[in-house]
Amino acid sequence: MAKAKGDRIIIHLACTECRERTYTTQKNRRHDTDRMELNKFCPRCRVHRAHRETR
Repeated sequence: MAKAKGDRIIIHLACTECRERTYTTQKNRRHDTDRMELNKFCPRCRVHRAHRETR
């Protein structure tokens, strides 16, 4: 019997300034329904900026 689709999905995080996708992470689609936003280091801008989930 096949396994049911899991609750965790892989998402990509993009810098809010330069839009470069530099990070990937996982999130639980049942508990976190809105877009995730984390403060990460952007190697292109060379500063810490907010990175938002892309679809």
